[in-house]
Amino acid sequence: MKPSPERLWQDASAFASRAHRHHLRKDGRTPYASHCFRVALTLRHVFACEDETALAIALLHDTIEDTNTDYDDLLANFGPEVADGVAALTKNKSLPEFAREEEYDQRLARADWRSLVVKLADAFDNFCDQFESPSVSPEQRRRDAESKCRRAIRAAIPHAEHVPEVARAIAAVEELVGVGRLRG
Repeated sequence: MKPSPERLWQDASAFASRAHRHHLRKDGRTPYASHCFRVALTLRHVFACEDETALAIALLHDTIEDTNTDYDDLLANFGPEVADGVAALTKNKSLPEFAREEEYDQRLARADWRSLVVKLADAFDNFCDQFESPSVSPEQRRRDAESKCRRAIRAAIPHAEHVPEVARAIAAVEELVGVGRLRG
């Protein structure tokens, strides 16, 4: 049963916590759910997006891709807007990596503005939270994170003129990594 609008983010938060309960971030210490919460907080406090559906999508954005949760679980618990939003943010791991990334970019280009603003918040958080990896230089981690920000911005630009939340999100991501450098 879908929660009421005023409980949507609370139920999504609890669901995401349970779904990611055994997962850690790449540092091996931080609970993965903290990333989901930071993405939602970035959406709300940095991008000034108060849309309840977008906040729920932010909290749940990695559940299909990284847990045993499937689309039907989200549909039953949160309804089609949230389930479709999370599905738009889920990479198809059955495809080879190049094809997977290409298909993902094409799907994002067709996605609802809520999924796009969540993708921008995800890129924002991942840029801020670049974990140390002895096999990858700090410069390479920054380039990779910046590239992901650039891809998120490219997907979102068509919506920026009509959706203020998207325009604010793009501006915040551009400011984070260097004003005006990412649109190209």
